[in-house]
Amino acid sequence: MSFDYHTVSLPGGVPPQSTDRVFLGTLYGVANGAGAAGAAVNVPVTGLNLPAKYNVVVQPGQDATWFATGKTQSGFTVTLNPRLAANSIAAGTIDITITA
Repeated sequence: MSFDYHTVSLPGGVPPQSTDRVFLGTLYGVANGAGAAGAAVNVPVTGLNLPAKYNVVVQPGQDATWFATGKTQSGFTVTLNPRLAANSIAAGTIDITITA
């Protein structure tokens, strides 16, 4: 069971980008392809309606690093890299959290 809270605290010295709302979205089970040893895999995420500025956090579910590029208000691209050059990215799914 969840509890509704109506107060949001921001750290001091960090001006809010938006003073009237907090944006939070989660995408579960976004499919990603497989890659060869040491190769990156790009996962386009499109068809969204996002604020102008936002943050992306990815849970790849495997031994990989990630970053988001090409951020627009309609989507972005997540790049998955194997942490070790001898490893590869396995086909599967990633979970994405978007905050603003």
